[in-house]
Amino acid sequence: MDFLNLADKNIVVFGVANRKSVAYHIGATLQQIGARLIYVVQDNARRDQVAKLLGGAKLHVCDVQFEDQITRLRDELAAGELPIHGLVHSLAFADYAEGIKPFHETGKAQFLQAMDISCYSLISLSNALKDLLDTDASVVTISISTTRMASESYGYMAPIKAALDSSLAFLTKSFSSFSRVRFNAVAPGLLKTSASAGIPGYVDSYLYAEQIIPRGRAVQTREAAEVAVFLLSPRSSGITAQSIVVDAGMSINYFDRRIVQQAMQGPAGTHSG
Repeated sequence: MDFLNLADKNIVVFGVANRKSVAYHIGATLQQIGARLIYVVQDNARRDQVAKLLGGAKLHVCDVQFEDQITRLRDELAAGELPIHGLVHSLAFADYAEGIKPFHETGKAQFLQAMDISCYSLISLSNALKDLLDTDASVVTISISTTRMASESYGYMAPIKAALDSSLAFLTKSFSSFSRVRFNAVAPGLLKTSASAGIPGYVDSYLYAEQIIPRGRAVQTREAAEVAVFLLSPRSSGITAQSIVVDAGMSINYFDRRIVQQAMQGPAGTHSG
């Protein structure tokens, strides 16, 4: 039984980099339930890297920083199977080549590039592909569980993800004048992906999250992906302009007694006060 009603539906997935990618797990789950997958990657080098991984699925190239490439992608998709029933936006980038700096030292060029790729691309892609989308299509992006946690290891990306979250409401509203397209986000806690591994200090934060989470195990990429698949499906038709947090309860457990006691102990095991 096709409970999610996604069999034979056309889903475009942006952002597969390797087997650890959220986008890869979303696509793999969709393939299992019979959806038709169309993948979009950044460049030819990435296409060559993931072609075998995606098992012969349709694969397009588009660097979302360039409007002409978005226009070309639109034309390529328009020549294929339509309509598009779902769109997965799993794109994010931040330049940490100089390491993590205090937030007030964030470079303008780095911030604007991250905003362009990680947030504005959702708007530009939605606009470019609006005439190809099914009237009841679902658009799902990947955010983070909280944009209010001032984590040094996440640099300046949290404010950008906050803008991404806010754009869901405005896209839903503007699209409502001509369609019923829904815009939602999956907002996972810390994940073990190749992209996150490149963020200075992220591994320590990930291990700390595993201590905080009540079940003692961090959120798995597959768990975030399966929520995204639900949001792509007609079964979630009543959900729009929302960020669905997938953090395995991390946000309820920051004051776990054991963790607090550990934090209050000095180097020699005595109370720091």
